[in-house]
Parts: sequence; structure tokens; C-alpha cells
Amino acid sequence: MAETFRNWTTGELTARACDIRDRHWGRTVTYSRKVFVPLTNMCRDTCGYCTFVKHPETPEANILTPDEVLAMARRGEAKGCKELLFSLGEKPELRYDKARDGLRRLGHARMTDYLRDMCRLVLDETGLLPHVNAGTLADDEIDALRPVSASMGMMLETVSRRLTRKGQPHYACPDKTPVQRLRTLDRAGQKQVPFTTGLLIGIGETWDERIDALHAIEAAHRRHGHVQEVIVQNFQRKPDIAMARHPEPTLDDMLRTIAAARIILSPEISLQAPPNLSKRHIDYLNAGINDWGGISPVTIDFINPQHDWPEIRQLSASCAAAGFTLQERLTVYPRFFANRDDFIAPALHIRVAAMSRPDGLAREQCLEAGA
Repeated sequence: MAETFRNWTTGELTARACDIRDRHWGRTVTYSRKVFVPLTNMCRDTCGYCTFVKHPETPEANILTPDEVLAMARRGEAKGCKELLFSLGEKPELRYDKARDGLRRLGHARMTDYLRDMCRLVLDETGLLPHVNAGTLADDEIDALRPVSASMGMMLETVSRRLTRKGQPHYACPDKTPVQRLRTLDRAGQKQVPFTTGLLIGIGETWDERIDALHAIEAAHRRHGHVQEVIVQNFQRKPDIAMARHPEPTLDDMLRTIAAARIILSPEISLQAPPNLSKRHIDYLNAGINDWGGISPVTIDFINPQHDWPEIRQLSASCAAAGFTLQERLTVYPRFFANRDDFIAPALHIRVAAMSRPDGLAREQCLEAGA
């Protein structure tokens, strides 16, 4: 398959991908209006491309308190957000005293247990739906988080073990070994969690490794039917990372990878690319995407802080000029509503139903300005 794609022109790839997208998703492109809550920026991994993570010895390293979480949640709710995205470093308590001590003061020994309580706080005190990006998870951690989150996510990024060698971006990052990422992807499926995953391209992987990663995601979805969306994200240089001089993927890299993803993945899997990481993001519509992902009117993109979210009204106008209608969705996709007893926690049934219209998209559509 990788060799076949290599022999196709970009135009041939994107035309086939758009045909699949149009037949299944039509000419509607969606986004999720979210508030982005970085529960902790400490992490036991030290990826060569990451600017989100702060070393515990720096003053920026922190764990948000319940009051801070709730304040951010209420700001988001006031601006029409439906999703609260919890993003956090992976298992910092297993490596750093500062993380262990901070959790102890909050009454917990594990970050995922604290995350569970913060999800419950959000559900109790606001009308938002939590989505958690907690990285690799064990069975008991998924069991704890599932009743208090509408969906979960973890970027697979790559299946290349080569990138874990010394000098590569995933060296000495225990949670970035492909086998651990794939196990979490499979566990989420076994436990019927609506799940987001994706690729990070341009970090040193080959074209064949990208295709292998897409096939691995598709295989997990065929086993469990749980993958709701796949993100194709482009690496971006930042001044304070080990890969500050590493070349970024080109627009053609993105278009070809997006198109390959649309062709390989089951049609019901939503395909997304971040609009704030490229000035040419509207071109992604011509490669087969149907979703822009989460966009916040109140918080920055903490993973890529130098890249502002697009202004929603302008994004809507750009989509319209390209022949698409922008619509707001919830963090959990409509196709899971029909099987809500399997894929949506019982405590969330009423909330999801109240927030959605008959087609499953957000009942209240917000097309106001982004941050």
C-alpha cells in the first residue's frame, strides 16, 4: 500500500480521498468549541519536540488546583464551550518528587486519580463534557476515567521503534514506545471508549512508517469500532526544544498524509488536521478532512503556544468560500449516540442528549471569535 501511494501524484491521492469524504461526510466540516485545561505540565517523558512539558526544577512546573480548574471551566462555559479538554504530562509522579508531593497535598498518589476527581468536579459544577488526553493508560485507569468523561484520546504519533533510539525524539521516553501506545489504543476499544488518536508527522519517521501507523489504527478500530477521529498533526519548530533546527513537514507532506489516512481508515472515522499550525489549512479540505478539532475562545493552544487559534467567523467564511459549511459538534461523535448504552457512560446520557440536536451536532451553534 505504501508503495502504491508513493506512485500516485498528490492530485490523484487527494481526489480519491475527497470522494470518500464527500460520500460519507458530505460538505459539512465540524469543530468542537472547547476550553483547554492543562492539569499538569510535568511529565516523565522528555520528547525532543515538546514545549508543553516543564522540568520540576523550573518555576513554571505546576499542577492546577481544583479552584483553578473550575475557574477555567466556568470561563469556557460562559463563552459557549461544550468540551473541556484535560491535557497533562504522563505519569510525572513516577519520576519526580515535586509531582508526588503536589499530588499528596491534593490527596492523591496518582495523577490519573486526581484527573478522575477533576472530571467529576467539572460534571458536578458546570454543563461541560470532559475529554481527557492522559496518554498511556492501564485497564484500571480507563475504568476510573470512563464514567466521568465523554471521550478520551492519545496520539499514537508513530509506530517507529527507531525513533526511540539515542539521538531520536522519543529516546528515554517510556510512554512513547509504540507497544505501550498501541496497548492503550486497544484497551480503550475493549472498554468501548469513544477515542481520538492520530499521527505526528515530520519528527523523523519515513513515509512507510506513517502508513504503518495508519494501518495500526485501522486494525484497532476494526476490532472494536471505537476510534471516533484521527488527527494528522504537523511538527512545528519551537525555539526552546531539542529539535529547534529540525525541518518541518511541507504542505505536500500534509496533503499526501491526510489523503492516505482518508483512504486507509474506515469512512466513519472523522479525519482532522489542526487549523492553527498552517496558514494554508484551508487546503486540507481538498485532501479529505471533515473536522478542524478543538478550538478555544478562552485558552491558548498550550501544546503549540506560539500558534493562535483561528477566528471562528473567519474560519467559517473560509470554509464557505471552499464550498463547505462549518458546524459545531460535541466531543463525542453522533454515531456513538445510537449505541450510547455501550459507548457513553450512563451518568452522561442526559447531558449529551440535552446538548445535541437530532443529527448529533451541537444544539447551540457558536460561530463567535476564537481566542
